[in-house]
Amino acid sequence: MQLFSELYRALDSTTSTNAKVTALVDYFSAAEDKDALWTIALFTHKRPRRTIKTSLLRVWAAEAAAIPLWLFEDSYLVAGDLAETMALIVPKSTSSSDKTLTTWINEIIALKEKEDADKKAFILAAWNQLDFTARFLFNKLITGGFRLGVSKKLITNALAKHLQKEESEIAHRLMGNWNPDSVSFGELLLSDDFDQQKAKPYPFYLAYPLEDSVESLGEVSAWLAEYKWDGIRGQIIKREGEIFVWSRGEDLVNDSFPEFQELGKLAEDGFVLDGEIVIMQESGIGSFQDLQSRLGRKTVSKKKLREFPVKMIVYDLLEWKGSDLRQFSQLERRQLLESFMHSAPSVLQLSEAISYNSWEELKQIRESARSKAAEGLMLKSMHGPYQIGRKKSGWWKWKLDPYTIDAVLLYAQRGHARRANLYTDYTFAVWNKEDQLVPFAKAYSGLTDTEFKEVTKYVNANTIERFGPVRSVVPKLVFELAFEGISISKRHKSGVALRFPRIHRWRKDKQAEEANRLSDLLALL
Repeated sequence: MQLFSELYRALDSTTSTNAKVTALVDYFSAAEDKDALWTIALFTHKRPRRTIKTSLLRVWAAEAAAIPLWLFEDSYLVAGDLAETMALIVPKSTSSSDKTLTTWINEIIALKEKEDADKKAFILAAWNQLDFTARFLFNKLITGGFRLGVSKKLITNALAKHLQKEESEIAHRLMGNWNPDSVSFGELLLSDDFDQQKAKPYPFYLAYPLEDSVESLGEVSAWLAEYKWDGIRGQIIKREGEIFVWSRGEDLVNDSFPEFQELGKLAEDGFVLDGEIVIMQESGIGSFQDLQSRLGRKTVSKKKLREFPVKMIVYDLLEWKGSDLRQFSQLERRQLLESFMHSAPSVLQLSEAISYNSWEELKQIRESARSKAAEGLMLKSMHGPYQIGRKKSGWWKWKLDPYTIDAVLLYAQRGHARRANLYTDYTFAVWNKEDQLVPFAKAYSGLTDTEFKEVTKYVNANTIERFGPVRSVVPKLVFELAFEGISISKRHKSGVALRFPRIHRWRKDKQAEEANRLSDLLALL
């Protein structure tokens, strides 16, 4: 654990990517394989499941510090991070421990079967054996919130340097649902039979937002244009007769989308498809909210299957007959994909290659994208390979301008971490036909630090009621919200749900009475 603590301090003390990579390489060179494997897992979001309720941890920390629970909660609001609050507030340790990171994690996992009294004894003993940094990291592990600002790309880079392998190979090896209990460091990163791991997806190629004019891309003939869909990015794999469906978040979602098992009947084998999973009803593509209702289910009811059928809109073929096609050009992969789709079942739909002769013509097509329930367009270099991660080169997303609406600030809540002393999380409302304010969206991004401070000052001076950490305020401030889409929602009082709402600007030029009405939102449906 001491070595892992030293790694954290080194990573936390710099913003230099090169310095962080160096710290990680040094760590992997010194750490035992099992600890190194758990470190990779933690930094790639494969942390162990939480075995203790945070409500109990709060109580035990307050008791250990001999303070009332309300004072602990107020301290947490100021610190903004539960793990840090507990590490700071519990008395300094009076003993020490030489347990490894792996040992601590295994003991935390074993708590699942323990009684609360045994869990409490273990936690208090751990706090008394660890210095501040180790205790903070231990708290991150037990709260299940292990996010310390290290990206998967950074880990991949460091491992490639440490093992003297290509980053593309390391990135591919880290894909999938492996865990340190089922695989060793050598099996994951050094084994010669890597290509035989039949369920493993490829790292996703991600598009970069088009910020310059579309004309800057050069000749129109060099670019494939497709519609950009608002679904779940996924890969469908068929190897050795088995079907595996992966989300971009590296979740195996076979259970959520059983329709794709139909591909097991195809004579073709050894293929990997890349595309967008969407709800596809007779009326057209359904909302993202409907698609979310299919996620996380071990069994999808017949009613759900009937009401919210899915398809994959396929736009790339990454593997064919067991051969990796990613170094083929976009044009070559597209031609193979079109050939494959001739015999594909209806659960797959080929992404339309948009026909256009000029950038001006494509601009007009983009403006009408919403009529097809699309977010905009994708532009892909005909001659480029399928790369890893987000690159400023071959794939561009050319999204439509967002919807906007003027709304009134109704509730405010403190933020976290460096914004723990500021009110940064807001609930907004619009007027209904009875001239009452109806909450319809939450947003917490889009303002500058100076503006957040100004809003906080307003909240402190204009609070009406307090609901724990939430404050209702005098409804006077108007903000323009931007969002990508809107759908009917029975779960929200307003009757609508927004897709990616965020603050576009503070409308200091408007009075609350001038904000939009619920009917304006409904008109966008």
